[in-house]
Amino acid sequence: MSARLRLIWPPLLAMLVALCFAAWRMAPSGWDARALAQVGTRYAELLPEGTEGYDGQFAYFIATTPDPQSVASHLDVPAYRYQRILYPLLARLLAAGRAEAIPWTLLLINLAALGLGTWAVAALLEEAGLWTGYALGFGLWVGMIGGVGLDLTEPLAYALVALGWVARRRGRGVLAAVFFGLALFAKETTLLFWGAVVASDSGVFLAVRRTRARSESGSNSVPPGFLVNLFAGGAFLVWQLTLWRVFGRPGLGSGGAMATPFEPIPFMGLWRIGQVKPEALLLFLVIFGPTVLFPILWALVISVRDLARRRWEGETLALLLNAGALLFLPFSTFREPLGLVRAATGLVLAVLLYAVRNRLRRPLNYSLFWIALLALLVAR
Repeated sequence: MSARLRLIWPPLLAMLVALCFAAWRMAPSGWDARALAQVGTRYAELLPEGTEGYDGQFAYFIATTPDPQSVASHLDVPAYRYQRILYPLLARLLAAGRAEAIPWTLLLINLAALGLGTWAVAALLEEAGLWTGYALGFGLWVGMIGGVGLDLTEPLAYALVALGWVARRRGRGVLAAVFFGLALFAKETTLLFWGAVVASDSGVFLAVRRTRARSESGSNSVPPGFLVNLFAGGAFLVWQLTLWRVFGRPGLGSGGAMATPFEPIPFMGLWRIGQVKPEALLLFLVIFGPTVLFPILWALVISVRDLARRRWEGETLALLLNAGALLFLPFSTFREPLGLVRAATGLVLAVLLYAVRNRLRRPLNYSLFWIALLALLVAR
């Protein structure tokens, strides 16, 4: 198989599956792409007792009515939703402002993002001498496929992270920083990857590296893209302050309407399910124990071990931050299966990045079992 074909077939397969899921959702509505956003009357028509809809509707509302004051009444938590401005803004630009085209541009952007993100993971695998099919652990992850068929922000956000990682590994630090910076404005959870890169490239960690392998770090110069990453973080901070001024609060938070706070005790959000319905907790443990909970624990153990050995690579830090964040997920996220797998998308990417960097075939093999979680979309 040629190198080009090895890189192309995983993203093509992922895009085909996502397109089938999107078509399955559009068919009952007469192929109306607006059905993907799952618009509810509570926010579209401002009916207090209306249907709730799902998160994709907020990207659609912002794309069709980008003025923050005008769209605020159609958002459950305006600052939280509006902070993810990149996806709806791109959809509006691609549609040239035509409202009837926006549902289709929302789909096209996510479909292209899924393909590019899967290609990026395949490229990293190819450069490491590994089978590119492992990229399907990311491309066919339920949070990515579901994101395409529900107009969610995960496909674009994590595709930008994956593209940034490819650029970073190829020594194109400035381009990588641009990708990481854009990802912040697609979804705030990519801060975990941005933070891992900034920490890894900082002077503190560079000093540790120099004491460990001076021959690899003969220069005290700042890594390419480090300042651009800091600028991107500063821009995101300014954006949060702007949201605070416009909406009365910053965008960062635990979720939209009916969201519960982050938990102070690891996995307490999960255990609260048992307090409400013990049999539901058992079912969650059967489904998500091997697919989400065990990977979290594995990631924490392996990353802490590496840090103890003074291995401060970005992949290690990204693994630690993404796994650590999932420990404190709110009950409102744990109780919704799709919400949980969406939140775990960063962990999935971090596991693959770490396994590729260290050429670990076992976690790469296990990652293909994640594909089975696509059944959640059928059952939804």
